[in-house]
Amino acid sequence: MSTDVKTTTTPPRRGAERPGRPKGTPRRGERREAWFLVLPALVPIALFSVYPLIQGVYLGFTDAEAGLNQTADFVGLENFERLLGNDMFWNSFRIGLVWAFSVTILQFFAGLGLALLLNLDLRLRWLARTLALVPWAMPPVIVAIMWRLMLNPNYGPINGWMDAIGLPGDINWLGSFSTALPAVIVVGVWAGMPQTTITLLAGLQSVDATLHEAAAVDGASTWQRFRHITMPSLKPVIVAITSLDFIWNFNSFGLVYVLTAGGPGGKTMLPMLFAYNEAFRYGNFGYAAAMGDVMVVLIVVLLLFYLRSRFRKEA
Repeated sequence: MSTDVKTTTTPPRRGAERPGRPKGTPRRGERREAWFLVLPALVPIALFSVYPLIQGVYLGFTDAEAGLNQTADFVGLENFERLLGNDMFWNSFRIGLVWAFSVTILQFFAGLGLALLLNLDLRLRWLARTLALVPWAMPPVIVAIMWRLMLNPNYGPINGWMDAIGLPGDINWLGSFSTALPAVIVVGVWAGMPQTTITLLAGLQSVDATLHEAAAVDGASTWQRFRHITMPSLKPVIVAITSLDFIWNFNSFGLVYVLTAGGPGGKTMLPMLFAYNEAFRYGNFGYAAAMGDVMVVLIVVLLLFYLRSRFRKEA
């Protein structure tokens, strides 16, 4: 005698996961709702960031000039051909690389030393951390004006201090060919060091303290623990902050413009200052935009290297 067993299948409840759909995958309706929620934030970005960027890139392929009722004609790669033969542009490019590398490297070492100091259990540590953020909170123009006063050859306090200890006290820091770029680099390091310090300090506080304790029990010195525990743990943070610092420093404009405006004799003429002069002093908007296009390409390449290193670390 055989009995037939009837099997009944109940339809999936509404909202339950369908067979074959990966767990956690949003449904089509949820994706549509997410787009509607993100759209108010995407519209300002597209209008005020993406569109001006595209317009600026296109402007580099035209002969746009300043003036009323001026028409901009498409000239292809003509502006870029002029750039290839412009020694002043390549000189500004070289100065920009020297400036960016020098400021970024010095910011890293100074920020790392200050971060190690602020990571110690010292009295009034909260006050020291607050004061370390002061240069970051000040606008670049204010920082530049303050340092111009301090570096003034006639009444600046820096020359006064040097004269008091027996050193030459009549140095024209921002007006001499030999001291202008080093002086600007020092100001750039002072102004940009806080973000490097705070980032490295956050990385130091995320290092597992038990690793240091175990290494100390095994007889490792302070330098050995710093070299084999602290620095490897900070490596992702170091790659991130130095990459971003280099991009920020290479694009620097306001600080150097107020300090020297590219002088003396072009010794501090960064690429952005050169493009600014071509656009707003000489009215060559298309030619200046071509310089900006070159800067965009360089920054994109740097970002690709940075993202590649980040993804490789995560993998």
